[in-house]
Amino acid sequence: MLRWSGRICLVLLLIVVIAFLVVFRGALYNRYFVFPRQAAAWEAIAESRVAVELPYQIPWNHYRGSAHNHSELSHDSEVPFEEILQVLKDTDRDFIAMSDHCLEGGIADYGAQWRGLYDGKLFIPGYEMRRGFMPWGLDSDVVLDCSKDPEELAEEIESLGGLLFIAHPEEERDWHLPQIRGMEIYNTHADTKDEELTALAPDILMNFRKYPEQTIRLIFDRNTEMLAHWDQMNMTRDIVGIAANDCHQNVGVYGVYMDNGNIMIYEASGKRQEEYNLNFFTRTLLRLFAGPLTPGEEAFRIQLDPYDLMIRYVSTYALASELTEEAILDAFAEGRVYIGFDMIADSSGFIFMAHNSQQQAVMGENIMLTPDTRLIVASPHRCRVTILRHGEEVYFDEGVIVDWQPTAPGKYRVEAELDILGEWVPWVYTNPIEVLRDVTTIGAQN
Repeated sequence: MLRWSGRICLVLLLIVVIAFLVVFRGALYNRYFVFPRQAAAWEAIAESRVAVELPYQIPWNHYRGSAHNHSELSHDSEVPFEEILQVLKDTDRDFIAMSDHCLEGGIADYGAQWRGLYDGKLFIPGYEMRRGFMPWGLDSDVVLDCSKDPEELAEEIESLGGLLFIAHPEEERDWHLPQIRGMEIYNTHADTKDEELTALAPDILMNFRKYPEQTIRLIFDRNTEMLAHWDQMNMTRDIVGIAANDCHQNVGVYGVYMDNGNIMIYEASGKRQEEYNLNFFTRTLLRLFAGPLTPGEEAFRIQLDPYDLMIRYVSTYALASELTEEAILDAFAEGRVYIGFDMIADSSGFIFMAHNSQQQAVMGENIMLTPDTRLIVASPHRCRVTILRHGEEVYFDEGVIVDWQPTAPGKYRVEAELDILGEWVPWVYTNPIEVLRDVTTIGAQN
């Protein structure tokens, strides 16, 4: 009996080991092969950063920020503004554009959020409403009814001097509204929608603590369809593209030790879950895992989307005259904006501009097409630069400086990619420069 019991135990153990290897084979491969190499590659890119040297001066400063973010005012977030401020300091961001969910009663109160500079960091109030409405630039005494008809609400936002952008453009939106000035061309939350949690779970369990950045990057997919939609709309109107960090810090759980010696488990969004009874054994295990237990205080937290991690994931850069709400939103309105996946490599200083003997322009601006008009890209890292006209590739090259002469009018934008372990990975998306047909040349030709 002992011999057969031992054999059965060995067989069961072998089955468990095989099952573990089958389920966690991808996560194991990532932990011991892919993620260490990725981390080393990212570090090597950071060390190779060079100063951006522009052949021509531009009259704008670069400000790095984050758009579409939530605070404790949203029903699905618990993060106070004081904590957000610390995150901005820790991650070296200049501004944050908020997009809290509408408050109780279905209102957007622009006096309820932080506004202006706090310790040198700019807070821009904003809300995320029905049909993806995401207005900024409204005065602190403005209170909007989020349930209004889209046409009526858009007209009200415009009449009050607001700047209307669209969140989650992958969903049905009212694109016919002329008040829409911009949209998200990347959103972290939208990027997770096509992911299977069961496929990500092994990496989350095995690798998130050691390699949080590489693990969260598993959600990334190039948003080809959304970029194509953006390009298509820009052929007939001006739609500015930004990135959405969509920070909530609400994916996970935490436990609060109770006065009665039990543990109360909450979702990271703050929703009360369930109280669990602890006995001597489980309480001892909790102490070993979490340290000293204090009644009424948080004993542990498992957080898959910490605010600082999601802020670092992607950045929205504004080319503006100064760090004020008016100047940053002017850059948003005009399209002097690019997005960079800074978790991979710092894209600050990246520039896309145009120049000829009579004019120069940066992304969001326009320039006349003349025989000496050039499109110029300058980057702090060697990258592969693709220049697109109306969404179609017209030129690509590698380097820290790329210079090309357009031969046709149109809207030109840039995508830059980094070589990560032999794969070209999307890194920067710029807004377009419009190259206009030179009417004097047309007249001469006629």
